[in-house]
Amino acid sequence: MLYPSAALQQIFYNAVLHRTYEGTNAPVRVHWFNDRIEINSPSGPYGNVTAANFGKPGITDYRNPNIGEALKAFGFVQAFGRGIAAAEKALAGNGNPPLRYEVTQSAVICTIRACC
Repeated sequence: MLYPSAALQQIFYNAVLHRTYEGTNAPVRVHWFNDRIEINSPSGPYGNVTAANFGKPGITDYRNPNIGEALKAFGFVQAFGRGIAAAEKALAGNGNPPLRYEVTQSAVICTIRACC
């Protein structure tokens, strides 16, 4: 398979959970190309998370804790702060390249490249 579903789910959930909902009506955008998928979340890093430490293990903060609790209650996320690591593990197990991030103050774009 080109993309493991577990990795796609984790990145999609993160895009919805961590985006800003104040001051913008911009949607989370998913662009599917022949060789990659780009997920664009309309918000930059928040709280303890910065452009420099984005995606590093143990660095978490929650812009939308109520949405996080709802996602957890409905079984979409299992544990907070583990989504990126779970996505990277699924990608590595499938033979995909590592995740790539473009982090700005107004957006986070995560690129998942196809395997093989």
